[in-house]
Formats: sequence, structure tokens, C-alpha cells
Amino acid sequence: MRKSFPFFILMILVSVASRAQELNCMVSVIAPRIQTSDKRIFTTLQTSIMEFMNNTRWTGDKYKNEEKIECSIQIEITERIGSDEFKGTIQVSSRRPVFGTSYNSPLLNYKDDDLRFRYVEYQPLDYTDGQVNPNLVMVMAFYAYTIIGFDYDTYSPLGGGPYFSKAQAIVANSANSAEPGWKAFEGLRNRFWLIENINNPIYKPIRQFYYDFHRKGLDTMVKKRDESIRQISTSLEKLRKVHNDKPLSVFMKTLFDAKSEEMVNLFTGAPGDVQSTAKQTLSTIDPINTSKYQKITGG
Repeated sequence: MRKSFPFFILMILVSVASRAQELNCMVSVIAPRIQTSDKRIFTTLQTSIMEFMNNTRWTGDKYKNEEKIECSIQIEITERIGSDEFKGTIQVSSRRPVFGTSYNSPLLNYKDDDLRFRYVEYQPLDYTDGQVNPNLVMVMAFYAYTIIGFDYDTYSPLGGGPYFSKAQAIVANSANSAEPGWKAFEGLRNRFWLIENINNPIYKPIRQFYYDFHRKGLDTMVKKRDESIRQISTSLEKLRKVHNDKPLSVFMKTLFDAKSEEMVNLFTGAPGDVQSTAKQTLSTIDPINTSKYQKITGG
């Protein structure tokens, strides 16, 4: 009996691992401005979203527990429109490990100000692919596929294509939604334009950059640091044409919302010539963060 116990535990662990889904998503729902005596619904909502993101099978690939994509979602409820209708913002971030290190590189750090949805406490969140689902489910599925798409793009060139296509299909299926965030005319920085940019061939160099930066750059840093940093600096040059053609694109802004601090830390320790080149390139293609990039050379 004592010998069979470890085997039994092992089989449970194997079973759990075999069912492991793609995301390890931490979810936070806050409502600091909502005056109500019962905020339990926000705790329930938080649990429901976390279970939905982590327990839904988003791809056909098999994941081990340690291979799950690390990501987080913070929802701030700013207004309770009715008993079951809410308005707020959502901050989505994701990261991926760098080979041979304990460092996690940020991939996505995106704030969506167009969150509006209905939710009844304890209502299950279920997603049916290719159909119109409740808006909360559509938003969460959109970001699940977007997170996965960015992650896959870092491991193979344009590898996230199938998942970005699924995110774009969700936008198309939500075109007639009464809730905001899905339509081109509603603004220049929403779910419509984010995924339009990602799938638009004009912005392909940005997607290629995710692969060059992570797979050819960071993942080789342990063995050949200076060469890897030079590779990343060279890859930055590919973004100049995108900036020149589309200087205010939501995709470029999304890239540097996630990467600007990392760029500063990375190039500050680079050889002098690489520092100067990277500082000049970054200040050109991401002028909003020029003051940050001055720190690369101590200027």
C-alpha cells in the first residue's frame, strides 16, 4: 500500500498536466469608485474570468504546466450602469521566459478603455468559436488569442498568425455589437485597430521584430551577449520604414508600451557604438519615450 501511494500521486499529476491549458492568467477586478454595500459580485466576477481564461482550450497544442503563457488582466469597474451592466477599463499584459535565465521579457502591456458588459453573479462564462457570445466573453477571448499570438510570434517568424486571425474574427463577429471597442470609427486605439494593425502586411516588420528580438536576441544572450545585443540593434532598424509610413500606429505604440523600459536596460550595458546607434534609432521611431532613451548613454 505504501508503495502504491507515490504512483497514485504521480498519476494525478500526469493527469493534471495533460489537461493543462495555454494560459496562466492572473486576474484582478477592482471597483474603487463604486459605492455599494455588497462588492461580492466583483470578487465573483474576478474568479469567473480567471477560470474562463485558464480553463478554456484556446489552441490544439499540448502544454506542460511550466510552458503556460504568463499573463495578467486588471479590470477597473468605473461605473455600474444597472444591476447587471458595468463599464470600465482593462489592462492586459503578458511575458515570456528568456532561455537560460530567470528573466521574463514583457510582450504586451495594453490598456483598453472601452470595456462595457453585462454580468449576472455566478453566470458561467463559455465561449463558442465562430459565434456571437456575450460581450464580456468576446473581449476575454479576443485578448486570449492576442496574448497567444504575441507569444507564438516570438518563437517562430509570424508564428502567431492563426491566433491573430481568430482575434480578428471575433472583431468581425462583434461588428454589430452595441458595446464599444469593436468598430473602426470609434477611435484610433481600440480592439478593431489593434488587430487590424497586427494583421496588416504594412506592419509585418513589427511582428518579425518580436521574433528577432526574442529568439535571435534575448534567447542567445547567455552564450554571446555582445553579438545578441548587436542583433537586436540591427533589428530595430527594420522598424524605421513602418514609423515613416505610419508614425502614429497603435501597433508601434503597443510594442513600446511593453518594451521601452526593457530597451533602456538592455542597451545601457551595450558596447559604446551600439549604445549610440540604438539611442538614435529608438528616439526616432518612438519619440514619445525619447527622454527615457537619453539614459542609454547617460545623456
